Amino acid sequence: MNPTLTRRALAALLLGTSLAAWAQTGTLRVSAIPDEAPTELQRKFKPLGDYLKQQTGMEVQFIPVTDYAAVVEGLATNKLDLAWLGGFTYVQAKLRTQGGAVPIVQRAEDAVFTSRFIVPKDSPAQTLADLKGKTFAFGAPSSTSGSLMPRFYLMKAGIDPERDFKTVAFSGAHDATVAFVAAGRAEAGVLNASVLDKLVEAGNPNAAKVRVLSVTPTYFDYNWTVRPGLDAALTRKLTDAFLQLDPANPQHKEIMALQRASKFIPTQSSNYDGIEAAAKAAGLLK
Repeated sequence: MNPTLTRRALAALLLGTSLAAWAQTGTLRVSAIPDEAPTELQRKFKPLGDYLKQQTGMEVQFIPVTDYAAVVEGLATNKLDLAWLGGFTYVQAKLRTQGGAVPIVQRAEDAVFTSRFIVPKDSPAQTLADLKGKTFAFGAPSSTSGSLMPRFYLMKAGIDPERDFKTVAFSGAHDATVAFVAAGRAEAGVLNASVLDKLVEAGNPNAAKVRVLSVTPTYFDYNWTVRPGLDAALTRKLTDAFLQLDPANPQHKEIMALQRASKFIPTQSSNYDGIEAAAKAAGLLK
């Protein structure tokens, strides 16, 4: 036997073992679309990050980003391992990675998600048609619940935002949309139902100044997605970790409350076909 080849084989074996060990004890890089204030995203993630560290044996690093596109690029370029995405952002990630990005779980609430159109409490508007000629605020341009799906349902109701609203603005985030409408910077706006509920429950002063005008039909929205090529065993660990979360378990209660989830359920790419079709119909995807 050639001793040089033996030494090379042994070195390769040892290197492979060390890399495998690193994969289980390295750092899990996590991010989320910036649909709320950065401080709120960090607060929501902290207990979940501690839990994922416990379940995977890896260090967990939350990496904030400035816009939705940065999350997509982070997954596509292997700079992120796991990301909280809206439905439209997931579709963009799927297309950017040629199907490599994989959605693993969603909250049960995300299978029946809605957006809410809001106006100031003293607004005379009673229907969406009453908003014609008014100033209007969406959230971020790539937001599923703050832009894409509300726009889709407005068009179905015969309202073309660019033609029928006096002006269209993008607030950048759901909580910012409420602030826009509350301050009179827009006469109406739209945001996801979950954030509005959270603001109302927290006694947010801006939320107290607006009312819900209309609610969209339901659609699939948020999910947790892993990057292309993430180790299959780690992907399974992450999936199981989410599926095992139970609000009845005192150790999980805070996590679930911050995530506004009754439970997590498995998801799959086909759940977002409707969002992809809506994006194409709106001219947002080629």
